[in-house]
Amino acid sequence: MQFIAIRIFFKRLIAIKSLMMDPVVPKRKKLLVVAGLVYLVLPFDLIPVILFPFAWMDDLLVWIFIVLHLKEYLDKYWLGEKTVNIKKNYRGKEIIDDVKFDVEDDNKDDQ
Repeated sequence: MQFIAIRIFFKRLIAIKSLMMDPVVPKRKKLLVVAGLVYLVLPFDLIPVILFPFAWMDDLLVWIFIVLHLKEYLDKYWLGEKTVNIKKNYRGKEIIDDVKFDVEDDNKDDQ
């Protein structure tokens, strides 16, 4: 069961690329990812590098926090719930979404 959680975590990490490219995502969410990347490459850490096995723990904890904070957004990308924006293909046209209709057969009265 623990392996499933690790696989989900890595799928969410991979989905960060799609999240960063999407213009619909709020900039503060993207800023959180950028801040995590900056913290990852900065030489300053909460746990010094001298303690090698434990030195990556602070980076790992920061990224666990980021992924858990953004999990609702990230799940849309790796679960396939993200819809395609068709407005790019039909510029200048009015698109109506979520319309429900029934088709009635007019030839029914002729029989």
